[in-house]
Amino acid sequence: MDGTRAEELVERYADAILRIGYTWLGDMDDAKDICQTVLIKLVEEGRRFPDLGQERAWVVRLSVNACKNWKKSAWFRRRAPLEEGLHLAAEAPEPEPEDGALLALVNGLPPKYRQVVYLRYYEEYEVHEIAALLGQSPALVSTHLARARAKLRERLEGSCCDG
Repeated sequence: MDGTRAEELVERYADAILRIGYTWLGDMDDAKDICQTVLIKLVEEGRRFPDLGQERAWVVRLSVNACKNWKKSAWFRRRAPLEEGLHLAAEAPEPEPEDGALLALVNGLPPKYRQVVYLRYYEEYEVHEIAALLGQSPALVSTHLARARAKLRERLEGSCCDG
């Protein structure tokens, strides 16, 4: 694959992959690792699709699978947080998300809710598409979305989301 195609893939998908990784894993460093892993796979495979929608769905699926594999890995399961005195570098603040307080609330949801909310409202997938991407039934995705909206509404004290 030529460098131009690689740059095009990075330009088009790096942000979305990073956001998916952060949504699934809750850690920016892990999300960056996922982003790098998925982009390398995209470049190495050199797969082409008839349209960008299919390519985007494939990239999201690759990202979700990479996150699932990351969480199943022995390294992820066995790691422990650094002790208080050793994590000075970790005290640097995370970059402020462009969507501000609402995205922070979404990121505070349990993973099963956070994932479907992200795919529905940030990536704009329909329920049946999310179900296919996550390997779940559309009914389960709808239930998770409804419960996530209820939790967000509760946290926002009914000031929005009354639609």
